[in-house]
Amino acid sequence: EVQLQASGGGLVQRGGSLTLSCVASGLMFDDYDIGWFRQAPGKEREGVSWLSSSNGVKDYAHSVKGRFTISSDNGKKTVYLQMDNLEPEDTAVYYCALTYTIWTVSLGLLYKDADDYNYWGHGTLVTVSS
Repeated sequence: EVQLQASGGGLVQRGGSLTLSCVASGLMFDDYDIGWFRQAPGKEREGVSWLSSSNGVKDYAHSVKGRFTISSDNGKKTVYLQMDNLEPEDTAVYYCALTYTIWTVSLGLLYKDADDYNYWGHGTLVTVSS
């Protein structure tokens, strides 16, 4: 069974940086997409960033583009989310999620919808003070 362990959240001032980590275990296949999602109090969950393990394709939500960087260490089965120039609006619980792409890897898709993700880790809280 796939397990995802997210960590790295904390309290930071506006303009500060944090790096989130997501360690995956129990993987049966090497082709998957990893997504970072977040949910702020009283708001719906939203996608933040996504990465394909197969071809390295990555993408970002408009609200974080240029400030957040997603990367991976495939040997460690770990995906990172480097968050720079944080704003109070980034305050949320951040979740990492995984979906296998072994059936669609040849299509070069990058899954971004939370409903496409089957495995979720527990969230890590990021609080940005003003």
